[in-house]
Amino acid sequence: MVGWLKALVYGAGGMAVVGLAALVALQERLVYVPVLPGLPRAYPIKPSRLRLIYEDVWLRAADGVRLHSWFLRHSPTCRGPTILFFQENAGNIAHRLECVRLMMQRLQCNVFMLSYRGYGESEGYPSQSGITKDAQAALDHLLQRKDIDTSRIVIFGRSLGGAVGAVLAKNNPDKVSALILENTFTSILDMAGIMLPFLRWFIGGSSAKGPKLLNCVVRSPWSTLDVVAEVKQPILFLSGLQDELVPPSHMRMLYDKAVEHNRNCRFVDFLNGMHMDTWISGGDRYWRTIELFLDQYSPEVQSSDASCTSEIADDGNEYNHLYLGIWFMMLTTNVRLACL
Repeated sequence: MVGWLKALVYGAGGMAVVGLAALVALQERLVYVPVLPGLPRAYPIKPSRLRLIYEDVWLRAADGVRLHSWFLRHSPTCRGPTILFFQENAGNIAHRLECVRLMMQRLQCNVFMLSYRGYGESEGYPSQSGITKDAQAALDHLLQRKDIDTSRIVIFGRSLGGAVGAVLAKNNPDKVSALILENTFTSILDMAGIMLPFLRWFIGGSSAKGPKLLNCVVRSPWSTLDVVAEVKQPILFLSGLQDELVPPSHMRMLYDKAVEHNRNCRFVDFLNGMHMDTWISGGDRYWRTIELFLDQYSPEVQSSDASCTSEIADDGNEYNHLYLGIWFMMLTTNVRLACL
């Protein structure tokens, strides 16, 4: 009997060690999902299909990784704000084009869309340190452009993109005018405990209880709760109260943390907003909220002429099914963490 118990204990211990080793070795594959199951890595559409003016931009991150991005111009003569757009986790920037088309139309802005390393046509493999370098390369590129108002660069990040954007804003307090976060988590450490409850006592963010014994082996913690406390720029928090992936309480915690140190914070929630459709379900109120925020914290220079009327085609309905279809696939597959 004793021998049988020993064997059971040793077997369980061995399985735990193997499981931990696999978690450490494969964690980037668990956290980052550049390719959705059943879909190719290639872009399904390009901006030209939505009648958007754009250029392909190739960048080099500080460590030499070659990155692809799109610069989408509102119109040749419009010098409105430029949104540096950081996407959610799963898929690539093409899957966000319908959202960006509407963003450009409603906010009269340019948009710069970065493909993280390992995503879309960018080279390399994703990691927190690598994606942080990618984001900096994107901002550095925008600051060198002569065809935009570099004093009106605003970061927009949804979910994982919010974590990326918060780090970039913190690191560049004098180069970014404002930060917009939508349905972003407090940290990957906290999300691990939600997605995998048995890890809750071993992994957790700064607000979590427990010994957090495994925090030291997590290479992509994305501790947004700690980062927002150091962001100096105005921050707009957009929270979908029906978020099925990131608990809405995370957004409230981020706001509460930020407002302790930053008086220029705004929190707006949307009753029917889910993780990836808040920009749809929020309707006119969603876009009007962002518009008012930009008017206050990234105002238009008075010398701008009247030619900044929208030239963005308002015929994107045929493409809505593409975005919503991808969103539905994310919800119905077993890659919940991939949607962050």
